[in-house]
Amino acid sequence: QVQVVESGGDLVQAGGSLRLSCVASGSTFSFRRNAIGWYRQAREKQRELVAAISAGGGISYLDSVKGRFTISRDNAKNTVYLQMSSLKPEDTAVFYCNAGGYYIRDSYYPSAYWGQGTQGTVSS
Repeated sequence: QVQVVESGGDLVQAGGSLRLSCVASGSTFSFRRNAIGWYRQAREKQRELVAAISAGGGISYLDSVKGRFTISRDNAKNTVYLQMSSLKPEDTAVFYCNAGGYYIRDSYYPSAYWGQGTQGTVSS
């Protein structure tokens, strides 16, 4: 079993920044050997992949967040971060972390391990 916990969501004004954190752990889960993906789901919309990072440090982003969002990982802390800058109202969503999926050719395929989500709201 893998436990995934997100944090860092908040209410910010347009143009502001947020940093989300995702901690993934489990008795048989090796964090450093696993890829992690950040997703978001806006109201009445489908969940979409925002950014992903492989075990080896490969990174991919949703086109609409390139240049504004940065994903990184700290294996010593079992944590992946999503730094979000120049936020827009359309970035408002619940952000979910997925741990242990497959990262292949800049694409990420999620596992069954999801966090509970953290709300990020951008006001205009």
